[in-house]
Amino acid sequence: MKKLKALKSTKMGFFILALVLFWMKTYIIYVSEFNLGISNLLQHFLLFINPLSTGLILLGLALFFKGRRFGIWLLIIDTLLTLFLYANVVFYRFYDDFITIQTLMQTDNAGSIGKSFFGLAEWHDVLYALDLVVLLLLFVKRKTNWSPARLSVKKPFAVMAAGVLVFAVNLGLAEIDRPQLLERVFDNNYIVKYLGAPNFAVLNTAQTVKANAKRSMASSEDITEVENYTNKKYAEPNAEYFGKAEGKNIIKIHLESFQSFLIDYELHGEEVTPFLNSLVHDQSKNFTYFDNFFHQTEQGKTADAEFLMDNSLYGLPQGSAFVTKGTNTYQSLPAIMDQEHDYTSAVLHGDEGSFWNRDKIYKQFGIDKFYDSSSYDMRDEQVINYGLKDKPFFEQSMPMLEDLAEKDEPFYAHLITLTHHYPFILDEGDETIEKAETGDGTVDRYFQTARYLDESLRQFFEDLKEKGLYEDSVIMIYGDHYGISENHNKAMSEILGEEEITQLKNANLQRVPFMIRVPGVDGQGTNHEFSGQADVMPTLLHLLGIEDKDYIQFGTDLFSDEHKDFVPFRNGSFMTKDYSYVQGVFYHNDTGEVIEEPTDEMKELRDQVHYELSLNDEVLNGDLLRFYEPNEQWEPVDPNDYQYGKSSEDENEDE
Repeated sequence: MKKLKALKSTKMGFFILALVLFWMKTYIIYVSEFNLGISNLLQHFLLFINPLSTGLILLGLALFFKGRRFGIWLLIIDTLLTLFLYANVVFYRFYDDFITIQTLMQTDNAGSIGKSFFGLAEWHDVLYALDLVVLLLLFVKRKTNWSPARLSVKKPFAVMAAGVLVFAVNLGLAEIDRPQLLERVFDNNYIVKYLGAPNFAVLNTAQTVKANAKRSMASSEDITEVENYTNKKYAEPNAEYFGKAEGKNIIKIHLESFQSFLIDYELHGEEVTPFLNSLVHDQSKNFTYFDNFFHQTEQGKTADAEFLMDNSLYGLPQGSAFVTKGTNTYQSLPAIMDQEHDYTSAVLHGDEGSFWNRDKIYKQFGIDKFYDSSSYDMRDEQVINYGLKDKPFFEQSMPMLEDLAEKDEPFYAHLITLTHHYPFILDEGDETIEKAETGDGTVDRYFQTARYLDESLRQFFEDLKEKGLYEDSVIMIYGDHYGISENHNKAMSEILGEEEITQLKNANLQRVPFMIRVPGVDGQGTNHEFSGQADVMPTLLHLLGIEDKDYIQFGTDLFSDEHKDFVPFRNGSFMTKDYSYVQGVFYHNDTGEVIEEPTDEMKELRDQVHYELSLNDEVLNGDLLRFYEPNEQWEPVDPNDYQYGKSSEDENEDE
């Protein structure tokens, strides 16, 4: 206690105490809350020292104030830093990622996401404010007054200069362990691991400004390099499948947060998803099921999945393209289908239309109709968590599909489910399988909502057949992203019977279902081709008989003999049949062992993946598709041609 009194008796003493407490708290948060993949002593040392530079520079600002104002400003700055850190803790528990400028811009999502965040707080979180309580008590109860005089200007400048020096040393050591750290920013974990969360936020802000500047400086010449790359990657269609779905309706079903390990999984002696299992194992092979299909989403999650599958473009490394690039020019699947084959497109979703900026970006995609929560009966007993329950959602969607079917042209309908979403809660009457018993509430409830989704899907198929919509429609079913994050690895190791969920095993868990049925075409049963969400658009276009070589797409046709079977992830990792590259490390898929000396071919593919992602970002940040015409017949989408909501439906009927 005497030492505390000595520390609080001078400004520098109080500052040093605040600095040390902030430093230790930040380090504890990094180690206990974030999965940063520390693999050597240097990385651990960097993780330990990087909060010091932040504390010296930001807390050092308070030293410019005199008297009691110094203490007040020190507490204010420390509190703001603590709130920033804690916001990242809560965000990471759900997204396995860190807050960026782009995510802060997604204000339309705040209400729905808030429901999830409420369940993310832990009792021990109060300890993260303990240092602030100590400092406040010392500040309030001190018996001596600090001198009202201002410290010599040299002292605060010296403190901040020391912070800059520590940062320079930190960055230099980081570059030794990870060359081109700031030039090749694909994985946010790397930046936080080496430089810290506050410095990541600064870097992200600079990148955002740079990206916005790129749009104003972009020209028609910038798209040429992208066009050359996608032409080279293009896969010729398989003649056996090309045009086999022409003129057919397309019904695309989105399985929220559904990972492939659920297929054939048994809990308490019961199949969790018996209906989906029956589609996978149907002896008549109506469906082709891709069991090595991966989601390729990042912070945009569901929105990223939609973006990938309707554009064959990746999302952004930070934030959601749906939000930050919502006014860009696109040459999307719905618009191509409309212009090539007169398709009417619709999205059906029992949530607010503004969520993920859908009511705006869908117009850029050329989507004709958007049925959001305003088109559904949203009584309390039919709503849970993020919106309308899946069973009433499918039931109420049938009249909308019938309305689309009455038109002369075929339709493309995208139905987005909601119930199987974190925190995976159900009303008691909807539970038809017991929870798992790992002790992790998120993981334990995950199987109950998956069963509910499976039952909803079974009823929907029966309704489609009853209304005569099933036989003449292409049916696509896909999972959008993971449901169980790395934060639940302990429970997942118990669920999967694994000793440990390694980085490679976690990458393998990013498989999500993709299955497709084409009327009149025998399915392949289970297809083992490695593939991802970017591959869906070129696959569907070829099935419809649309030659798509001149469209900018980063995926390739799943049925083509030339399909490129490597799967890039947004963070620069990728998967192939034989080996994988995960967070900077190559692995043998069969053994899980690290490849100490990767071949030149492996390194070349790594560089190609990074190049492909960089080209994708050039397209989005420069809005380059505004300069590109895929063919002479192409007409750019005019978002003013589309109006959504009940009022627009009434106007259309009057016309």
